[in-house]
Amino acid sequence: MKNIKKFSIISLVLVLTLALLTACGGSGSEGSGEAAEEDKTIVVAASPTPHAVILEAAKDKLAEEGWTLEVKEVPDYVTPNELTSSGDVDANYFQHVPYLEQYNEEKGTDLVAVANMHYEKMAIYAGTKDSLDAIAEGDKIGVPNDATNEARALKVLAENGIITLKADASETATVEDIAEYPKGKVEIVELEAATIPTQLPSLAFGVINANYAIEADIMDDVVAIEGTDQQQEDTYVNVIVVAAGNEQSEKTQALVSAVQSDEVRKFIEDTFNGAVVPKF
Repeated sequence: MKNIKKFSIISLVLVLTLALLTACGGSGSEGSGEAAEEDKTIVVAASPTPHAVILEAAKDKLAEEGWTLEVKEVPDYVTPNELTSSGDVDANYFQHVPYLEQYNEEKGTDLVAVANMHYEKMAIYAGTKDSLDAIAEGDKIGVPNDATNEARALKVLAENGIITLKADASETATVEDIAEYPKGKVEIVELEAATIPTQLPSLAFGVINANYAIEADIMDDVVAIEGTDQQQEDTYVNVIVVAAGNEQSEKTQALVSAVQSDEVRKFIEDTFNGAVVPKF
């Protein structure tokens, strides 16, 4: 009897062990499926408008090829590059090449542009005043505080006679490179680019990137738009960026093919009324 009981207990242990191993095997198989599914997901960090909006237009194209596009909207100009460098996202879409180069130099990162996407015009927007003819000494004008966009904003102000820049002012010019104030000495207020639209009630004018102006729905408040030429557009074209070494990856190639499709080009042209110009 004791032997029978002992045999029964051993049999029960073996059955339970086999069941446990089977369950683990099933879980592992399911995990592999999840891993495979995750591997077909492309994660891109992007500014909400127009970048994330444009990416949404590429989702169906990617789905046709078996890819899932996940867009992480990020409102600032730093986090997307941090996420791309760390590998938390596969790519980002929010910046132009001069900003990317400046970021790499300052942070010691190795991020690379893999696709030209669009060009956005920078403009002066009305704050407490709606005409540059009304500008007066002491007026506050908001400009982006990151190096490349600040220089670009200062050039817009120079084009409109509000300031003049020193002859050796570069693509990273700051307020220190202002030579004169022909319309009276105004106060140039350096602000995070994303916050300038919300600061307009306390500014005479703000020089704002088109993506933030579109998001804030202030496109009708444009006072003056930067003068552009082909070189300007080519310089400040917004790009898809990945970490170095991922340029030829399957994910990167699938993403670039989808976002540079004819369907996405038409979407940009039909949606943004010339404020965003496709460059592919």
